[in-house]
Amino acid sequence: MSLLPRSAFGQTVFLIGFLLLINQLVSYFSVAFYVIKPSTQQINHLIAKQVKLLFLDESTSEPLLTPALKERFTVITGIEVYSEQQALEMGLANASYYGFFSEQMSLELGGPAEVRIAQTEHFVFWVRPPQAPELWIRVPLAGLDETNFPLLSFYLLMIGVLSVGGGWLSARHLNRPLKSLQQAALQVGRGEIPPPLAEDKGATEIIAVTKAFNYMAEGIKQLEQDRALLMAGVSHDLRTPLTRIRLASEMMNEPDNWIREGIINDIEDMNAIIDQFIDYLRHHKQETLQNISINELITELVQAEQVQQRTILTGLATDIPLFPARKIAIKRLLNNLLENALRYSTGEIEINSGFERAAKRIYIQIRDHGPGIPEHQMKQMFAPFTQGDAARGSGGSGLGLAIIKKITDMHGGEVAMHNHAYGGLVVRVYLPLKKL
Repeated sequence: MSLLPRSAFGQTVFLIGFLLLINQLVSYFSVAFYVIKPSTQQINHLIAKQVKLLFLDESTSEPLLTPALKERFTVITGIEVYSEQQALEMGLANASYYGFFSEQMSLELGGPAEVRIAQTEHFVFWVRPPQAPELWIRVPLAGLDETNFPLLSFYLLMIGVLSVGGGWLSARHLNRPLKSLQQAALQVGRGEIPPPLAEDKGATEIIAVTKAFNYMAEGIKQLEQDRALLMAGVSHDLRTPLTRIRLASEMMNEPDNWIREGIINDIEDMNAIIDQFIDYLRHHKQETLQNISINELITELVQAEQVQQRTILTGLATDIPLFPARKIAIKRLLNNLLENALRYSTGEIEINSGFERAAKRIYIQIRDHGPGIPEHQMKQMFAPFTQGDAARGSGGSGLGLAIIKKITDMHGGEVAMHNHAYGGLVVRVYLPLKKL
């Protein structure tokens, strides 16, 4: 799994953050090598010179200062000389050893020296000179205030935060039109044509894509309208002669009843096929959303199908909440599910409902005891005018599952089916609880 972000927004913020990190590292090492290191070397050099003043006479290890001169030297410079016991009492025990300063001081004084640093109100350097290892020289540095370093850290932190924040806002501004474009594309995928998107937001490339999308959406809308008009015209033109044929068949003589019954059955099949065509092309999205109870719809459907004289078993969960949906479309979905089960099977039919709390979705499941569908044909069964002839007969127009899939997609759900281990086909429809 890649650790890099996949979205353009995430990649932009990641790039800005990565470049900022490189900049911070370069700045840190630049300051360390070209500012801090020379400064510390200079401080060490100045302290070493002051230490050397105390040991001008190289023949003795005692500081070359009379008591009066020593007192004046301490007043002027703040530098004091202590024995190790005195130094411990004056705060040497709280000082930390610094190897870098010790090495530099050893080079300056021409022998092994030790440097420790303590901080009270200001920094204090403790130096053990090679000329007198039993002594400690206390050198206060009041001008080197540590409170300046948090300000530097705060400055670097704020530069990082402002840079990342600015990059985040910039990327968000650039990618906001893409988010709108994504939502609009999902609506088109569900068969809903959204209002035209604003064509004056984002970069020029995004504006060009938005214009192309609006043009495409308008073309799809016009195509849908032309298709609906064409289907309505064809339906009207077909029903009129079918009605005349049926009236003529009703007037046939009694000996020709078998011919009349065949004609009437064919006309009813043709009307049913036309109805399915219209159902498939119907714009369910024009229906108003309302909170519905799936169990009530299933109960109504089962009661209406009692005339089929088939046993329909129901297992309806009691914890299913109301959910926003298009009621007529969901009723048509349930009717098609049950109609397919009745047409392609014999014996009992089982209808179940349930609620998946973690996924925030409900499901409707229907199982028949028919021959099922071959596994390799299941994916293509949701395409319009597709029938599983080998397994489930050749009746119908091949639009039943296509209508179920279309209504499910419109509600942002999914539909799946599989053959039951003990025979029959199981179709399960998932519908989310989120508002469309």
